[in-house]
Parts: sequence; C-alpha cells; structure tokens
Amino acid sequence: MFVEIANTPRDYAWGSRTAIAELLGTEPSGGPEAELWLGAHPGSPARVVGEHRTLLEVVEGRLPFLLKVLAAAAPLSLQAHPTPQQAQAGFAREDAAGVPLDAPERNYRDAFHKPEIIYALSDPFRALSGFRPVADTREVLAPVAADPRIAPLLDRLVDDAALEPVFAWLIGRGDGVEDLVEAVVEAAATVDGPSWQTVRLLADHYPGDPGIVISLLLHTVELRPGEALFLPAGNIHAYLDGLGIELMAASDNVLRGGLTPKHVDVPELLHVLDFRPRPVPYLVPHEPEPGVRIFRPGVPDFRLTVIDREATARGVELRLPGAAIALCTAGSVALEGGPTLERGHAVYIDDETWLGVRGDGVVFVASGDDD
Repeated sequence: MFVEIANTPRDYAWGSRTAIAELLGTEPSGGPEAELWLGAHPGSPARVVGEHRTLLEVVEGRLPFLLKVLAAAAPLSLQAHPTPQQAQAGFAREDAAGVPLDAPERNYRDAFHKPEIIYALSDPFRALSGFRPVADTREVLAPVAADPRIAPLLDRLVDDAALEPVFAWLIGRGDGVEDLVEAVVEAAATVDGPSWQTVRLLADHYPGDPGIVISLLLHTVELRPGEALFLPAGNIHAYLDGLGIELMAASDNVLRGGLTPKHVDVPELLHVLDFRPRPVPYLVPHEPEPGVRIFRPGVPDFRLTVIDREATARGVELRLPGAAIALCTAGSVALEGGPTLERGHAVYIDDETWLGVRGDGVVFVASGDDD
C-alpha cells in the first residue's frame, strides 16, 4: 500500500523563512517554517493527498517514528528526553495529579521515549550536544580566567563530578550567576573559537539566560552535509542553526533546560539528564552498497536510509522491516508498484517487504528497525 502524504510546516518563531521551501521546491509561506512533520503523530499528522483525512486515520495502531524536515534560523531551547521507564512513570504521575495534557507545566504528554537522529543538509548544521570533559571547558575559559566574575565557575569546575552541581547552580540562577553570565558575554567579544561563537549567538537571542554559560559545558558541533548525530535519552542538546532531516521516536516529551520562555522543571530535568562526559555522538552509517547509507542508532523505533543519485540511477531494492515513509528531496524517483516521487513529495508505505527505487534523485526512507 502506498499513500501519498503532505503537510504544512510548523511556524515556530525560530524557523527559517526559506530553507524548507528551497529544499522541497515549494512556495514559501512568508512566515517562519521550522518543521515539516511527516508521520502520524497527533500533534501534526500528515495529510493524505487528495483526501479529507490524515495519516493518523490510515495507520493501524501507533506509528513508532516521526520524520521531520527541520530548518533553524535561530537557536532552539536546551532540552533532553526521558528513557522509556522515565516517560512511563512521569506520564502516569502527571495523569494521577490531574495535570491537563495541554498545560504549559506538563512535562510528559505521552508515555514514550524520544531518542532522535539529526542528519545535516546545510553546511554547516550547528548544534550543542552532550557534556564534555571539565578539562576542555577550563581550557576554553583559560584566556578569561583573570576576570573575578568568572572565578566562581572555575572554582566549582574541579573535575567531571562537578558537572551536575555546577549545572544545577547555573540553571537555578544561584549566587553569582547573573554576574557570571554578563562576564562570559563580555569575554566572548574578545575571544574566538566555536564555543565563544556559540556564546555570542545565544547572547543575541537570549540575553541574560544562564544557558549561555551552560553552553560552555557542552560540545559545540558543526556537522557537514551527510553527517549525523544520535541524541539518546538524557543527552542535553540544542540545535543552533541549519537545515536537516530529523528522525525520532514518535513522542512529545521534552524537558527544557534554558534558552526558552517555556516551562523549565529543574528537579525533573536533573533527574533525566546524563551528566557523564561523552564524545560527540556522531552516528556512522552502514553502507551496504554504493550510494545507500543506513543510519541505525540501536533503538527499535527507527532507522534512516539515505539513497543518493548514484544508487537511484542503477536501481535499489531496500528491505522494509514494516511501515515506512519515503521523502524525495532532489530529482525524481519511481517506486516499484507505487508512485513516482518528485522533489518535495512523500509517501507512506505499508504491507511491503521490499521497496524498489529507481530514477535520478535523492530519497530518505524512515522506518522501524527490527534487526
């Protein structure tokens, strides 16, 4: 079964006004276009083309993944997502307390986890992702260590075990944090490097926010086209700017940690966060044949397959572990037994074990992962 689908981009204020339209060959709305959702999530289910129903009405059961085109012209909030166990417990707890699902203070809007992949299309795609070793942050701060307003941070950053209490002090706006934020912003005008570039960007958009200093505890990542990150449960992250393909478990559970006017539940955020320093979580694809790359993060909810022009030109047979969504981002590709996808067109696929793809284009295929 092949069902052609479409949707209207979400108009979040941080969205680009042109990037999604330029990628997909559509007419820009004139407003921000932040995320194009292609899935059956009730927050913005895809529309069935030519019919008065959504994909939510087509899918039997729950579609476990959500495919998005994401275009950030301004930084998103610092955030993290829960484990399955945390999501189930948090959802039940807030339900029992009578917190409405649409309440601004609600943390858990469903009982599912929300790991995600971001695949870069722009050059670069910039993000913050995960805590880095304290020694790296101290090295970045070394040129401005003489400023007495920065001393409270350096005094606390003695080793990696200090990350949790330092984060709690910063997000809680403890004594000295306001002066510290001011000092770090001033220092960014005189020091260069990726971390200081991030400080300048965040200060422009969120003046006075402690997330500006928190960014120095994190990896600043610049992805090139074709590179991807996997953001597991507990990973603190924020997309800074760029265009990408995002694939995630179908959930709306977000614990925010600054750089936002929205609700920040500090105790619950501290409960969810993984404070262990880790390397940048690059996700390296498996390439079963030239021009076919499969990004598998090791969760059953999703995997992302990218098929480029080289592969579509000779034809590809892709095994599907279940329902899938295919999106064409360049050229034109014919799906065996189904429609021809032009640039910007997408299709939901079910009851197919193999997907044949041939043409002259680029296609992204989102599916579950049963291996």
